[in-house]
Amino acid sequence: MEFAFTEEHEELRQTVRRFLEGKSDEQAVRALMATERGYSEEVWRQMAEQMALQAMIVPEQYGGAGFGPVELSIVLEEMGRTLLCAPYLSTAVLAVNALLAVGSESAQADILPGIAAGETVATVAFVDAGGGWEIDDVQTRATADGAAWRLTGRKAYVLDGHVADVLLVVARAADGVGLFRVEPNASGLRRDLTPTLDLTRKLASIELDGVAATRVDAGGDGAAALRKAVALTAVALAAEQVGGAQKCLELSTEYAKTRLQFGRPIGSFQAIKHRCADMLVAVEFAKSAAYHAAFRAAESDDEAEILAAAHLAKSFCSDAYFDVTNETIQVHGGMGFTWEHPAHLYFKRAKSSAVLFGDPLEHREKLAEHLGL
Repeated sequence: MEFAFTEEHEELRQTVRRFLEGKSDEQAVRALMATERGYSEEVWRQMAEQMALQAMIVPEQYGGAGFGPVELSIVLEEMGRTLLCAPYLSTAVLAVNALLAVGSESAQADILPGIAAGETVATVAFVDAGGGWEIDDVQTRATADGAAWRLTGRKAYVLDGHVADVLLVVARAADGVGLFRVEPNASGLRRDLTPTLDLTRKLASIELDGVAATRVDAGGDGAAALRKAVALTAVALAAEQVGGAQKCLELSTEYAKTRLQFGRPIGSFQAIKHRCADMLVAVEFAKSAAYHAAFRAAESDDEAEILAAAHLAKSFCSDAYFDVTNETIQVHGGMGFTWEHPAHLYFKRAKSSAVLFGDPLEHREKLAEHLGL
């Protein structure tokens, strides 16, 4: 498969980059990561009104832009460069993918317009406490209560779960795995912010004790469709990881050219040259994996191909991002270890992103299964 970005794609990239450089600089990131909410409502509104970013993959019939995985990956790559603090991955990516995968027409018409307009923060509670990102690990129970449903279970690692207006819960019913909507103030629901290494991305834990819910899927077992929705979200996250890695490479090479030691730029020393060269190779390979997955998701209807591309991208980009951030700290020497330098922000984001939606080892195992190895 050949893939290449068009002039329109590059214009989108530059437009988003200019916007984020003005709204998500290091000072803004440090201020927002220290808050419980974790994002600026004003910037979130501007993202929707001025850029229509929340509407990227929402279908036009629901007020969206109707774009696909390629355009979304461009946006996520730029967000990764600036460590944007916003519930974008949870709302405009994961929640939208889940609704498009299994949501009924009425549920899509009810929720998606609010997301596209920037009026709704949504998320998907997928992982059960003590479980993993595989759909077979879901143990939260959904039991019929007349025309309604009751959910019981505990969810972990819920992106922006403490502030979401729309909480979509993956639970197991008698006919299979389904998607259920829970009101944020429902009786029996408890949402707690989870202390994490990466303060730029907020996670929450959720307890459901017989909580009233509305089923928003079309019925039947939605396991396969939800698995694909998570894979598409992992493709977007891989693009975000590429953006962060590219920014770290730029920070390192610029520092290597300007930091003098013994009267010479440290970039002239062989050890630093080798580090920067290894970082460049890792970033370029990561780009290839992430771009391949995005174009594959956009052009193919074959679920197995999409899942394989997602596993490859997530595993490789996770390792590449972590390695590049580690080398960035080393290139910057003692200064790179300080809290005042942005390198540690990228390092922590790289570590948290590596385990989100499954760690690299899990994705390599799934890729090996796909290939029959």
